[in-house]
Amino acid sequence: MRETIAETGIPASTLRYWEQQFDELSPRKDRHGNRYYTPEDQALIKRIKYIRDELHITRLEAIRRELQSNSKHSDERQAALDILLRVKEELCEIRKMIK
Repeated sequence: MRETIAETGIPASTLRYWEQQFDELSPRKDRHGNRYYTPEDQALIKRIKYIRDELHITRLEAIRRELQSNSKHSDERQAALDILLRVKEELCEIRKMIK
């Protein structure tokens, strides 16, 4: 779970809540209850986060509809946002090296 939290920026409590709300999100659990998210799970988490934060869709029913619609526009915007975030991180690293 730690890797997913670091990768997505979503707190553990929110991830557990989303597991209850979105049937598609079902990480594997070991016998101690530790969660292991697949790359597909992480992609879904990022998509939910994108819909919530970037499209400003906050109602669960509306997020579910957006997920089901498999909106190409939404996917393209999310891909562009992911690229921009990586570029931003790289620029911040370059800035640190320059200082």
